Amino acid sequence: MKILQYFDKGSVQLGLLTAHGVLAVSHTLEEILALGDEGLAILEAFADENWKDAAYKKLEDLTLAPVVSQPEKILCIGLNYQTHLDECKMEFPEYPVIFSKFNNALAAHGEEIVLPKSAEKFDYEAELVIVIGKTASYVPENEALDYVLGYTIGNDLSARDLQLRTHQWLLGKTCDQFAPVGPCIVTKDELNVDAGHLDIACYVNGEQRQKANTEDMIFSCAKIVSYLSQHMTLKPGDLIFTGTPSGVILGHPKGTRNWMKSGDVVRVEIEGIGALENRLK
Repeated sequence: MKILQYFDKGSVQLGLLTAHGVLAVSHTLEEILALGDEGLAILEAFADENWKDAAYKKLEDLTLAPVVSQPEKILCIGLNYQTHLDECKMEFPEYPVIFSKFNNALAAHGEEIVLPKSAEKFDYEAELVIVIGKTASYVPENEALDYVLGYTIGNDLSARDLQLRTHQWLLGKTCDQFAPVGPCIVTKDELNVDAGHLDIACYVNGEQRQKANTEDMIFSCAKIVSYLSQHMTLKPGDLIFTGTPSGVILGHPKGTRNWMKSGDVVRVEIEGIGALENRLK
């Protein structure tokens, strides 16, 4: 299934993206997440029962909301592709590098991103994002994917001048709207369980900047979920950005870094999920 959220008369509406269009669901995402596997079964039954008589909406006519409205946590894995390590001249990590974003950073597919006035060096990071489906604590790696609802696309937008001002990256990572996600959540059964062999790419104004495959990740999705669950309880709806491949602006030699600016359009594509596109303002 492909699950999304959109705005309808000022409220957030849950929908299923199908070959016929978007089918409005008479439940909230929070209700579905609270029910775990039973929630997914409810969505499947709803789609089966209503697909013939439904009034489908066209995706392009909708104003999408972030795929999760209020995650308890937005966690991010840094330096998780060897090629990105190389371009940043960083050492191989013994453990996953963890940082966070806050809910103020959430944005949706198609949403215009207002760049902060306090920074100048804006960069993109195309990322596969894990969406947690069940409460996970001290989960072994071989069971970790049982706690995953599905996957979506993320762009870990970064203000590099703020990020590198101190040894803590947070300030440059969680500016308003700096965590666009979408356009939908693809459940793991439809995509493939571990999302470990998906093409990922990033384009700025139509020019390809990043191209890789998720099989190049140093720490797999299962390892990431298991590792994080040893240190904190993961909750349904939590988002985990899994790292970016090479090709970011920061990786270019000094003097050749053309940072993003107002008017640029950034598009992240991941095989089997779709495309996440945002214009900068």
